[in-house]
Amino acid sequence: MSHHLPARPRVARKAPAMLWFWILLRIVLSPILYLGWRPRNSGMRHVPKRGAALLVSNHLSFADHFFGPLPLMRPIFFIGKGEYFTGRGIKGLISKGFFTGVGVVPVDRTGGSAAEAALDTGLRILGEGKLLGIYPEGTRAPDNRLYRGKTGVARLALKAKVPVVPMAMINTFELMPSGRPLPRLGIRPGVRFGAPLDFSRYYGQEDDREVLRKITDEIMQAIQGLSGQEYVDRYAAEVKAEMEGKTPRPVSDDD
Repeated sequence: MSHHLPARPRVARKAPAMLWFWILLRIVLSPILYLGWRPRNSGMRHVPKRGAALLVSNHLSFADHFFGPLPLMRPIFFIGKGEYFTGRGIKGLISKGFFTGVGVVPVDRTGGSAAEAALDTGLRILGEGKLLGIYPEGTRAPDNRLYRGKTGVARLALKAKVPVVPMAMINTFELMPSGRPLPRLGIRPGVRFGAPLDFSRYYGQEDDREVLRKITDEIMQAIQGLSGQEYVDRYAAEVKAEMEGKTPRPVSDDD
C-alpha cells in the first residue's frame, strides 16, 4: 500500500537522540523494569515490524512513556507541546533532552492552529515510516477511567492511510499516579496491543465531522475492549479541571 506521505528532514534530526535513548532503554532500563515490575504485555504481533503505523492508546500515567514502548523492538514517536523544548537554563536542557530521548517531537505552531500543527507533525513522522503514538484523550486521565477521544486522531488516520493499532496501558495509574515522582513497587503494569483497525471505507472523508466522530468512538471502544476501563463520555480535561476546583473551559474535538 502506498501511503503518499512526504518524508521531511525536520523530524529526522530528532532521530539520533531518540535512538540513543531507545538503546539505553533496551540495554539498561529494560532488565530493571522487567525485574522490578514484571510487566504483563500482550499482542505485540499486531504492531508492524517495519513501516509506518499509528498506535492509539489510553493515557493514565507518566509511566506510560516507559512501559508502553518497552516490549517493542521499535521506538515510538509521540507529539508533544513545544513548551517542553523551550525552557531555559539547566532545567530547560534536561527537559529538552529527556523529552527528545523518549521520542517526543515538538509541535511547530508557527504556521497555524495547534490542531493543524499536530496533524502536520504526525504526517511527517509517519511519512518517514516510523511508529507514531497518539493519546486520543488529549491529556492524562484524572482517574482510572477512559474518556471521550478527540477527533484529530481520526483525521490523522484518514490522511495517513496507515495501520491503526489500538493499545491499552494496564495498571499504570496505580503504579505512578500524577504527582508521584517514582513508580510504586508491587504493582504489575503492562500494555496490550489489539488487532489493527481498518478505516479504508472512510478514506477521503477527513473533513466530515460525523465520520470523524464515528471513527474516534470506534477507536475508543477498541481501547476500552483492551483495557476494561469504565468509559466516560466527557473530555478528560473538563473533568480534571472540575476535580481541581476550577471552572472548566470549553473543550472541542480539535483542541
